[in-house]
Amino acid sequence: MDKNIIERDFSCTRDSLTIRGTAFIPEGTELPAIIVSHGFGGNSRDLFDYCRVLAAWGYAAYCYDFCGGSAPGEGRSDGAATGMTVLTECGDLKAVMEYVKSQPYADAGKITLLGFSQGGFVSALSAAKHPDEVEALILIYPALCIPDDARKGALGGSSYDVGNVPDIIDCGIMKLGKRFHETVADMDPYEEITPYKGPVLLMHGTEDQVVDYKYAVKACDSYLPGQCQLQLIQEAGHSFTEQQSVSALVSIQQFLLGKKEILTIRVQITGVEIRKEEGSYRQSAVLFTGNSSSSFFTGHIMPGAVDVQEHVDDLLVSIRAAYTLEGTDYTGKQCRIHIVNQSVDGEWKPAIDTDSRALAFLNQEDLTAGLEGYTDGLTVRIYSAVPENNPPL
Repeated sequence: MDKNIIERDFSCTRDSLTIRGTAFIPEGTELPAIIVSHGFGGNSRDLFDYCRVLAAWGYAAYCYDFCGGSAPGEGRSDGAATGMTVLTECGDLKAVMEYVKSQPYADAGKITLLGFSQGGFVSALSAAKHPDEVEALILIYPALCIPDDARKGALGGSSYDVGNVPDIIDCGIMKLGKRFHETVADMDPYEEITPYKGPVLLMHGTEDQVVDYKYAVKACDSYLPGQCQLQLIQEAGHSFTEQQSVSALVSIQQFLLGKKEILTIRVQITGVEIRKEEGSYRQSAVLFTGNSSSSFFTGHIMPGAVDVQEHVDDLLVSIRAAYTLEGTDYTGKQCRIHIVNQSVDGEWKPAIDTDSRALAFLNQEDLTAGLEGYTDGLTVRIYSAVPENNPPL
């Protein structure tokens, strides 16, 4: 833990129930705050690593256990799962928001909500209920399927007759009350979440077997044009691997900095060549092709794209990808974009040279990239500040 970050427990109340969580507080005053919410059956300990990173960026980060929202014996807050609904969890989150706003070191006007799965759904609902109190919203595989699951009699992986809903819905490790079903059965999640008009980052895996990523696509389309940034993570399921989490944090940081994803490049690896071997030193070239599709540019990678990697023993000491995209910018003009991407102090820092007048701002911009690997390829996301006279977003 960073010695300048204080980790301490906190508590607040909702309807005589105590909500317990952990705060991660960096040095400073008037700190922007992020409240991180766990998913169905989860708990705040699942979120400590995220909160520590957020605190290292200068945010007061808070995670907590929903009342009745954790698996038996796993949660610290009061309440039973049979009394929990998405609306009681919205109440829990509101109580935490009020607690955060009361802290002398927090900037009450800069609260971001970040939620996973059911916690993402609850965060989206809460932002819509209190739009003037939420500066930004980050949703990670949000469980927008919950109303549909209720209508199917399949909440939490259970199976029951919607014409005769049992008082206790058996979801295996969790047992819900009938009220949970009644709360969401007639709900239109897209209508419920769209009163929030602030910036939204929505991340979802294409192989999610719990919540189909199409719910995220529809949610993004339901928000205002340009309001929501949707990132579909190739091959990710209803949880992220360690590497996917690293990439997700890059995206979250750029979003919080106000940067936009201006280029999304799908790379397909076509071969690997060993170019030099001398003792423990090895230089290899990864050959690739691919394409790009975004609101700023659409095109393909031209022949000759190569990623040169240098190893000493098994340690990767240098990596430098160079390639050119050919296609059309957002004004409809043909153009080329040459990219050199390499790691600088642990960050991917691409340099761009383009002949597009509309995208010329990228030639001088300090850019950051995130890399998401999948079978035989990767997604490269390049982030930039966008001048006001560039209209796609």
